[in-house]
Amino acid sequence: METPVTLTHAEVSKLARLARIELTDEELTAMAGQLDVILDAVAVVSQVARADVPPTSHALQLANVFRADEVRPSLPPDAVLAMAPACEDDRFRVPRILQEEQ
Repeated sequence: METPVTLTHAEVSKLARLARIELTDEELTAMAGQLDVILDAVAVVSQVARADVPPTSHALQLANVFRADEVRPSLPPDAVLAMAPACEDDRFRVPRILQEEQ
């Protein structure tokens, strides 16, 4: 088993600076411990990952279920527009939400 990774106070401080996160000394110390736990977990997973095991995104095999794209009868445009609160030029009319010039 590999030696656990331990981040120094300076390394965590540099990471925080790169991420533009301002942390107190107490927060840096706490964060170092938390990051060590995360890095140790990644190291354990890396040990399990073998070349003969293909990478996956899910534990179970997933497949999309598609149906055939079939044209089916629908409501005529006049009937649909008759149910709309407002319509214009055979389209739904909706309130303007952006104040942009046309």
